[in-house]
Amino acid sequence: MRAAPPPATGYQHHHQQMQYHRDLATPGRNPPASTYSTNVVRSPMNIPVIISCYLVGSSGVCMMSNNWRDEQHPSFINFISSFLHANSFRLNNVPIAPDFIFNCGGLSVAFVFVTSWDTARTSLIYSRVMKLKEQFANLYVVVTLPTSEQNESFVRSYFKSGIDIGRPTFVPVKDLEMGFVKIVKIAHARGVCKRQDAVNKMKAEREQAVQGMDAFLKVVTSIPGLDSHDANSLSQAIGSIEAIAKASKEQLLGSTDLSADKVETVVRFFRDPKFYLSPKFN
Repeated sequence: MRAAPPPATGYQHHHQQMQYHRDLATPGRNPPASTYSTNVVRSPMNIPVIISCYLVGSSGVCMMSNNWRDEQHPSFINFISSFLHANSFRLNNVPIAPDFIFNCGGLSVAFVFVTSWDTARTSLIYSRVMKLKEQFANLYVVVTLPTSEQNESFVRSYFKSGIDIGRPTFVPVKDLEMGFVKIVKIAHARGVCKRQDAVNKMKAEREQAVQGMDAFLKVVTSIPGLDSHDANSLSQAIGSIEAIAKASKEQLLGSTDLSADKVETVVRFFRDPKFYLSPKFN
């Protein structure tokens, strides 16, 4: 196994990053082991595949800004394309304001990906983020900070920028590939939460419907002579308790299979105080 290289700064780090992506794109070659994340493995095609429980079997759409793409090294774009393909994401290159927009689980998540931190451009970065924050409810900013000097510069500029903490969330990373893996994880996790919320809502609505039907059955079967079959017939043909109470004899006879005697009982139950206030025994 190749030994891990010493920490690099400035141009050396950038050079190592580009070499890393060239290694990825070359069959049979592997980057230094130290560059791997603990939750990334190699596929048979030598492409990193996320094996987190959140991402297995995932799918979605990734839209990448044309302008952002043109500013990146081709080997890094190749890494992004291969990484998305290996993790079942479709990549589209489109003219969009953010650098990336992911659609996962019915939720759109936008990203600004700052791949080169330049102290002379911090005001432009924060100005752009402020504008995008007004346009996208789900916005994250991923910033590549390979050196301690850059990290300190980012921290100072962040607190001077006037941006509310956490609105949007800034995600500092040490290198390019880590940054993009973070982006995919965040987008997918938000999609999973969205889907889970939808599932929970459906479960709650189903439980509410079941409870409502139970209450309906209790009311209708409390009418002397009516059973569950009659209650289901009234529910399907007439609808709610309120609708049954307002229905005429002719409507009940014409739309249900209830006998004339049962229809008379239903009408009296809801409209004759002497009937519905008297004790009943089934």
